[in-house]
Formats: sequence, structure tokens, C-alpha cells
Amino acid sequence: MPAQSSPHALRPNTPPSTSLQALLDLTGATVATPVTTETIVTGIEQRSNAVRSGDLFAALPGANSHGARFAADAIARGAVAVFTDAAGAALIGEVAVPVLVREQPRAVLGELSAEIYGHPSDRLRIVGITGTSGKTTTSYLVEAGLAAAGLSTGLIGTIETRIGGRRVPSALTTPEAPQLHAMFAAMVEQGVQAVVMEVSSHALALGRVDGVRFAVGAFTNLSQDHLDFHADFEDYFAAKRKLFEADSPIAARTAVICVDDEWGTRLAGELTAPVTVSTVGAVPSGAATEGPAWSRSATSSGPADRRAATWQAGDVQATGGAQEFTAAGPDGELTVRLRLPGRYNVANALLAVATCAAAGVDPAVAAPALATVDVPGRMQRVERGQDFLAVVDYAHKPAAVESVVATLRGHLTEVGHGRLAVVVGAGGDRDAAKRPLMGAAAARGADLLIVTDDNPRTEDPAAIRAAVVAGAHELPATDRGEIREIGDRAAAIAAAIAWARSGDVVLIAGKGHEAGQEIQGVKHPFDDREVVAAALEALQTRHSPQTDSEDLTVS
Repeated sequence: MPAQSSPHALRPNTPPSTSLQALLDLTGATVATPVTTETIVTGIEQRSNAVRSGDLFAALPGANSHGARFAADAIARGAVAVFTDAAGAALIGEVAVPVLVREQPRAVLGELSAEIYGHPSDRLRIVGITGTSGKTTTSYLVEAGLAAAGLSTGLIGTIETRIGGRRVPSALTTPEAPQLHAMFAAMVEQGVQAVVMEVSSHALALGRVDGVRFAVGAFTNLSQDHLDFHADFEDYFAAKRKLFEADSPIAARTAVICVDDEWGTRLAGELTAPVTVSTVGAVPSGAATEGPAWSRSATSSGPADRRAATWQAGDVQATGGAQEFTAAGPDGELTVRLRLPGRYNVANALLAVATCAAAGVDPAVAAPALATVDVPGRMQRVERGQDFLAVVDYAHKPAAVESVVATLRGHLTEVGHGRLAVVVGAGGDRDAAKRPLMGAAAARGADLLIVTDDNPRTEDPAAIRAAVVAGAHELPATDRGEIREIGDRAAAIAAAIAWARSGDVVLIAGKGHEAGQEIQGVKHPFDDREVVAAALEALQTRHSPQTDSEDLTVS
């Protein structure tokens, strides 16, 4: 694969030249070996095998090893200087290039990277989207709205990175700071005007977005995830909050906050003049209008009434997988149409419209573009002529599983018949507390739940499955359907497909767009969409698609 095909290798063709002295002045670093006035830096990299001639090699301390151990390799590849801490300098010893030493070098890595690449985010309209669920979908919707206004756009996210229409896969939801600023510089060079990016809690906590100047920051929601990384929910919330808090160097100039959950309400209450969006009360005809208690009363720190939100959704009309609703904003109402089903996608779309408006795009221009958006691996239908619906979705958190199951159960209620099968697992080396919650969320709405392997990583797959199964069995038998455990994911998918009959729905949850399954450090090729397609093609008894499954157009 060419170097430029990697999202972490995207760089400007003509990078700025920065004197080493300017970097010393910026960081306050000292020099362990002499610096010459002729030393010029044209890039920065923290992986030795990706160093290019003219780079500053950032040799940072890591969890298992110190980057300074790879300094010799970086210098051999063309690094003109090394940036590290005292421990790193001791490991490096005497070398032929200057060694810059600063305690806690990671703390200034973002600003350092921005300086080396000429502060490219200053020349872009950057929209950052954070939250537990909905970041990817909202990013695609916002990108479509910005492009409809004639802006040349870039997108950085879980599924892919797009620069000037060129698509490359993403390795991280948010790249490390050196790669991120290099990507921004490449975007500027290629004429990009606005960038939409997902901003994960890891990126915020680890400083990956340091040095970025966000025009707009958007918040979707907060639910249980990443508690293997964060100490607790408060720590998780605090990481997300960095995108918005006034004293943060990366704080977005405008904050757009969905206040449909208590965390969004709290965040909005702690900010000065945020734009708020709410879908509370915006339910399809025939749906229950009473939500949980928190949706009907204010928290102590939040707005007194969510109906006072800047943007509100109403008159939701859902037909199969398509839906439309009215978005009421500061300048009146407009109709938003979506190819995406589910109440949560109404929230994502309303947030997208408000975010486009905050970015300077006329909502009346942005809103129609949302009707064209499909999102890979998010409620993505797989059709091979069967007379039932097969859907692949990335839902891998309890709240996301619950929302997707409720959406598909709602479809069955709408058409008046059919059963729902759910295939789900949980990832290894991640928040173990969410595993039984995922089992319960899936079992509560499924006629058949098949617990299988997700990405077990280095853990015992059977132990992970046992936790998910235990959560499912905690529900009374009257509140759940059949529960099976099939470790082999392909076999589990095939079993669900074989179980389905005309008018049923089969949901394969957890991996969505992913093209691999990680087991004991090895990533094996595995794409749920391809496996579902193969299982459907293996069926010999169902050939004619029925109207019920065709009515649900999902992506």
C-alpha cells in the first residue's frame, strides 16, 4: 500500500520550514546536544518507521516502552532532531543530531505539531463532534450539509478519512497530534475549506487534538462506554467537556449541545450561551410520549425546560426506514428528511442542522442534503433476495444496542408481524461492566438472542460471552425470548439467518463497518456484511423479497 494511502501518512506536498530555534522557544526545551542555526524542520513524527527526511522525531514515554529506544532508527531515516524527556535523552546518549529535552513532552506535542505545519486549523472551519453514540452518523450528516453550501469538505472519523473527495481508512477515531496537523495541512493544500471530525474521549484526554482551533463543537450524548480507560462517568464526562470549557486551549468558539440526556443538560448548564437541541416530545404518531423522569424535569444545573432549546424537533413521521420531522430553530421551521430510521437519528439530524447553522451555513440549504446520506455499517441493510430483513449495525454499547433494537422492534410493530433475532457479543480488553448490560439490552427486545464473539482481543472469549449471557438471563423469562450461545461469529450469523422466516428481522450488532476480528493480537479478515451476504446466498428456500422488508431502506 502506498504511504499516502495511510491516514497517518497524509502530509502536505510542500510543508512549511521551521527553524529548530523557533521550536525551542515554543516548547521551552533545553538542548542536550548542540543545535545549529541551519537545522530546519519540515515535519514531525512519533513512529520511527514513518519518519521522513527533515522530521523532528518525538520520542515519547509509552506504557510499555520509551520512544527514545527507536531514536537511532528515526535518525537513520532522516530525522534532523529528537524531542524527548530526560529519561529519553539518557537512553539516546550521544547522537549526531540535536536532542531537545522537556519534561512531559506530550503536553506540548499538539502545539508543536501545529507550529511545524503552519497552524493549518486556523485556515479551516473545523467542526468537532463528541459523545458516546452518534458521532459518526452526525459527522456524515454535517459534512453533507456543509458540502451543499458549496464548501470543499474533509472528514476524519471512525470509518474513513476524506480529503477533497479521496477516501482512505481510519486507524483511530482521532489520529495522534502529529498526524492530525499533517492531515489538516494536506487538506489546506488541496483546497479544503471545512473539516468535520469525530473527537473521542481518548483524544481529548490524551491531547491528540491539542493545537486544533475548533470553530464548532457538538455534543451528542453520554452513556456507558470506555470505563476501562476512564475512572468513572465523571472522568468520562470531564474528558468530553474539554472540547467546550472556556479555559481549554481547544475550546470550540461555538458549542452545540443535545440536551436529550442528563449529561447534555448538565453540560449546557455549565456553558455560556450554548446552542441547544432537543427532541424530547418529538415522537412518532402512536408512540409513548412520556420518557424517563429526567426527560420531564430539569436537573439542578441544566435548563429549566428542554422545550426552551434553541432547536427543537417535532412532527416525526416514520415510514419504514425513512422518516421526516420538523426542525424549529431561531429563524423558523424547516422539514428534514432522512434515509436513516430511529429516534436517535432524529437527534443526530437535528444536531447536524444546528451545527451547520453554527458553522455559518443556511439551515435551509443544509437540511435537504441530509436526505442523501448513507452511513456504512450503521443500520446497513444486506439484501440477497431474501423475504426478511437483515441489518448490520455498529451498536457496541448498551444504550446503542437498546436504541437499535427498539427501532427494529418498532418497524415490526408498524408492519404488523414478524420476529426479531439479535446477534451480539462484547469486545475484550475493554469495559467489562457493560457486558451484562449489553446482554440485557439485546434480550429485552429479541425473540432470539445469539451471544457470540466480537473482538475478544487477548481475553478468553468464553468468559466474555458468559458475562453477556448472564446479563440476558437476569431478565425474567416473560421479558425475553430464546437465548443461544455460539462462539464462532460466522456460525452465529448463519444460525440467525437460518432461523428467520418471511417478514422477520435479523440484526447483527457490534462490528458494523469493521473488516477484521481481533483474536490474541491477530486481526483476521471478517466483515459482518460479507458474512451475512454469504449466509443469505447459501439459503436455497427463499428467493422473493417481500414488500415488508423492502419498505425499510436503511444504511
